[in-house]
Amino acid sequence: MSRSPIAFHQLPTRIGWAALGVFVVFVAAGVVPRLGASPALAVLTAVVAVSAGGTALISRAGWAFLPAAGLATAAIAVLGHGRSANMCWFGLCVLAGWCALTASAWVIASFWAAVTVLLIFERVASAPDPGWFAWMAGTSFSVLACLFARQQRDLVLQLRAAQAGLAQRAQAEERNRIARELHDVIAHSLTVSLLHVTSARLAVRDDPADAERALAEAERLGRASLDEVRHAVGTLHRDDTLDPTQPLPGSTDVTALLDGFRGAGADIRADVEGDVEGLSAMVGLATYRILQEALTNATRHAPRLPVTVHLDVRPDVVRLDVDSAGTPGHGLGRGLLSMRERAASLGGVCEAGPGGSGWRVHAELPRDRRPA
Repeated sequence: MSRSPIAFHQLPTRIGWAALGVFVVFVAAGVVPRLGASPALAVLTAVVAVSAGGTALISRAGWAFLPAAGLATAAIAVLGHGRSANMCWFGLCVLAGWCALTASAWVIASFWAAVTVLLIFERVASAPDPGWFAWMAGTSFSVLACLFARQQRDLVLQLRAAQAGLAQRAQAEERNRIARELHDVIAHSLTVSLLHVTSARLAVRDDPADAERALAEAERLGRASLDEVRHAVGTLHRDDTLDPTQPLPGSTDVTALLDGFRGAGADIRADVEGDVEGLSAMVGLATYRILQEALTNATRHAPRLPVTVHLDVRPDVVRLDVDSAGTPGHGLGRGLLSMRERAASLGGVCEAGPGGSGWRVHAELPRDRRPA
């Protein structure tokens, strides 16, 4: 039995009206046998039964059910006049079923007990009639059947709520992932492009060819970054002109990443150990993005100072160290948060702060992805 009442207002009004219609039919059928003996009393009790039953079945106030249902039950008992063959007793089954669908546990138990006591009294007070046991069984079955239907309805509502919650959580996680991708791509492309543009500005008079090469590299990097941005946005809005299946960068692109920074004038010394190409797509992407963010921060805050990179791929863990000789810069910290989130999403850790020769980023990622 559900402990929390679904409440009357949570069931559609049309169901209550349908139940009232069935109730009225049974009450009307019970009036017919009583018209010959006492028509006035039969009509009066029928009116009381329908009025009280309508209040119990239609009223949106839960507190009104028990007194209204009690009055309707008393009117049915008068209309039935101690005869189990009267069809009006079906009205008790309707009220009992509606009570099981909508009321709280104590109301259900109280109403069922009252109806059972009434039927036992009718059985004792009247001549031996096995029909009263059928009405006891009928009301009990109505309660049990409607309780089962209510439980199934509750389960459906809970499943829908859980599905909605999962969908919202998935959307939030996807937005966070796309935000990280866009941040990493844009921050990296702007930083490295700025280095190339600066080199071109310094060399435009003395070495036009070198300036042209730097500008061409900045243009190439801008186009490549634009493709990555399109890919990230393409997961939100698919378009025939975009290719959302284009692979994201991974561990095999680490060398190209380092060469891109070096080509922009950054002083980077790299030491790579282990089977980098054997990393999974998820771990490879996280390694690439963390390295990309660390180098972007280093070249942004200390563009001409040396940076040391050590990538060690072991059978069970991937260790990445980026040591910059520059002092910590002032920013919003979104890049550091992005690195930590990427590592945590795989069950790893990423720490960034003063250390080494100035500023140090250290990350450890498991080879086998273990979500936190």
